[in-house]
Amino acid sequence: MLYKRSSQLFAEAEKVIPGGVNSPVRAFKAVGGTPIFVQRAKGAYLYDEDGNRLIDYINSWGPMILGHAFDPVVQAVIEKAKLGTSFGMPTELETQIAALAVSMVPNIDKIRFVNSGTEACMSAVRLARGFTKKDKIIKFAGCYHGHSDSFLIQAGSGAITFGSPNSPGVTAGTAKDTLLANYNDVENVRTLIEANKNEIAAIIVEPVAGNMGCIPPNKGFLEGLRQLCTDNDILLIFDEVMTGFRLAKGGVQELSGVNSDIVCFGKVIGGGLPVGAFAARAEIMDYLAPLGPVYQAGTLSGNPLAMAAGLVMLQTLDKDPAIFQRLADKTAYLHEGIDKVLKANNVVFTINRIGSMISVHFDATPVIDFKSAGNGDNETFKKFFHGLLEEGIYIAPSAYETWFITDALTYEDLDFTIQAVDKVSKNF
Repeated sequence: MLYKRSSQLFAEAEKVIPGGVNSPVRAFKAVGGTPIFVQRAKGAYLYDEDGNRLIDYINSWGPMILGHAFDPVVQAVIEKAKLGTSFGMPTELETQIAALAVSMVPNIDKIRFVNSGTEACMSAVRLARGFTKKDKIIKFAGCYHGHSDSFLIQAGSGAITFGSPNSPGVTAGTAKDTLLANYNDVENVRTLIEANKNEIAAIIVEPVAGNMGCIPPNKGFLEGLRQLCTDNDILLIFDEVMTGFRLAKGGVQELSGVNSDIVCFGKVIGGGLPVGAFAARAEIMDYLAPLGPVYQAGTLSGNPLAMAAGLVMLQTLDKDPAIFQRLADKTAYLHEGIDKVLKANNVVFTINRIGSMISVHFDATPVIDFKSAGNGDNETFKKFFHGLLEEGIYIAPSAYETWFITDALTYEDLDFTIQAVDKVSKNF
């Protein structure tokens, strides 16, 4: 495929946008080459500025469960835009989508809308600190909760060592209140809690990790976190920005039967428009201003366009619960097909999958945490990425990202993808 127009646009963008992109992973630094500039999308397909059609497996990093430009969502946005795009005042629509979200998700009474997943996670941690009157949090290596200062922390030298900033601009003072644990390792978390008795406000976790590839929780991991939090007066925060309303109507809480204290949403809840939200039981949420002392605000929170899109999205999912099984079936079909052809071509690999999330890792050992995710052969992944791109298939330009399946994908699309993987992997 030719990408002449994309190359020209990237060169122009680099002159006025840092790195030519507004989010780093788009820059293709991990895989080499020039970013693809999208002109439009519909259903399961992207159409780039050079006229190429690509089967899309990132789906705006998760929210396009129903496919791109889903007609009812588009129409809802158009009709709402005719009435005004932002008011900075309450609308009935906010209450309607809030009530629907609360009815779909276990263990929440109230929800507050914000503008992104980053903002949702940042606000959830502030709320947890205010509610518990404690300062420290535990996060997990490889879990991404947005670019708020508290989350941009790398590992220290041991289990009880404070984290240190992994981005300039994050202060050591901020880093000292973030403790880093190993994903899928309850005992590591227990050690951190015992070393910081009565100082930890919250544990925040992606209940299914999606930012080191797809990594499901091991049996007992989420249950172990829940028990540790209950026993030590710590709030458990599930970051369901990727998984919420995707893996089940009620997200991972429903899927696992494990309740968090606070849950964060993004992406899906706005039908793909900029949005986020965090929710909890009433006694926690009522600690927010204007009822309580924890301040959080935003002019565009509850933006009518995002609320209109999100309401239609959630209504569609609520009325068609079979969609989650359809998505899981398609993902399993893709998994089985890729597994078969990679084995036939003697490729060393591991595939992780849960629901409609899947990732291919080019290493034979199980991928259960950030360390094992880093064992993959990145050179093979680069060949894989560019080979699939040449065949008309777009996956995330990073070995550390999950693929997202959309209901708009047909089995013909899946067969085409499997055949493309077969063709590409013969050349590894």
